[in-house]
Amino acid sequence: MDLIDQLKEHAIRVSKAKDTIQTEEATKNALIMPFIQILGYNVFDPSEVTPELIADIGLKKGEKVDYAILMNAKPIILFECKKSGGDLNINHASQLFRYFHVTEARFGVLTNGISYQFFTDLEQPNKMDEKPFFEFNVLDFKDQQVEELKKFTKSAFNVEQILNTASELKYTRAIRNILADWMASPSEDFVKILCSEVINGKRFTPAVKEQFTHITKSAFSQLISEKINDRLKMAMEPSTERKTDNSNGEEIKTTSEEMEGFRIIRAILRENIDPKRVNMRDAKSYCAILLDDNNRRPICRLRFNNSSRMMIGLFNEKDEKIEQITDLSDIYKFTDQIKKTIAMYISPEEFAPQ
Repeated sequence: MDLIDQLKEHAIRVSKAKDTIQTEEATKNALIMPFIQILGYNVFDPSEVTPELIADIGLKKGEKVDYAILMNAKPIILFECKKSGGDLNINHASQLFRYFHVTEARFGVLTNGISYQFFTDLEQPNKMDEKPFFEFNVLDFKDQQVEELKKFTKSAFNVEQILNTASELKYTRAIRNILADWMASPSEDFVKILCSEVINGKRFTPAVKEQFTHITKSAFSQLISEKINDRLKMAMEPSTERKTDNSNGEEIKTTSEEMEGFRIIRAILRENIDPKRVNMRDAKSYCAILLDDNNRRPICRLRFNNSSRMMIGLFNEKDEKIEQITDLSDIYKFTDQIKKTIAMYISPEEFAPQ
């Protein structure tokens, strides 16, 4: 069963049980341990999942963290658990903070069995950040969030790959929250900036502030409504999901796996080039990922049309080498080759961290 299907089944159980759970221990047993199990870790094997891991931290003796996931006998993910329905904030993570500092674990999770907040040390090395870089709610999640969660599964866990996207996830989330606040209640500075763009030279008086605060909220609302309507129109037009193979006029459907593979390639290359330069062209036998939408600059080919297996075509000079993959996350294994391919097409000055 796929991860998303397991999570959907778990969500049904959580929604039924959450209101009857009265203690932290019951939350662990009914909600959190099954979640860890879904990630592929054996909660009944203490060499893989250790409850109440103890360590002496400075003058504090016998400090415990609720769960530690181990790999090669070393902690990789720490869990601090609170009662179902309880609030989660950084004040509830004191033990997680201390344990993060003295172990080799790079990720800490604060959870109440419904919301899972993932932390790392983006701000200062070996010091857990005060804000999570990723949050997963088992009762309200999207497909893209499942793809991010998949990186923490036993079969896909790779510290460097997670850290490569952690920063973007954290700051994207922060900016979205700010924009959401501005939509509901635009700040004076924000309104002032917008006002200066549309009425140059006019003084920002209290009357102008009041007028443009109202206009800004209205503009936000109209913009979001238009975007939603555009998406609905696209969803109602099947032709927008299809491209035509010019050689024989056959219709081709771009699958969700191909779209996700395309996003992974963009994520791999975003540190080196503008992601907008990475384009996709679907064909009958493969989905081509190209640089600058140029057929002479192939990055790779996603060969997912065979129902029994998925393959990826990689390019060394102009030759294609086909590799089999078992999961979309396997694409990350070819990060170095994909970046080498890009480097063949552009100058060293272009191929640099953005």
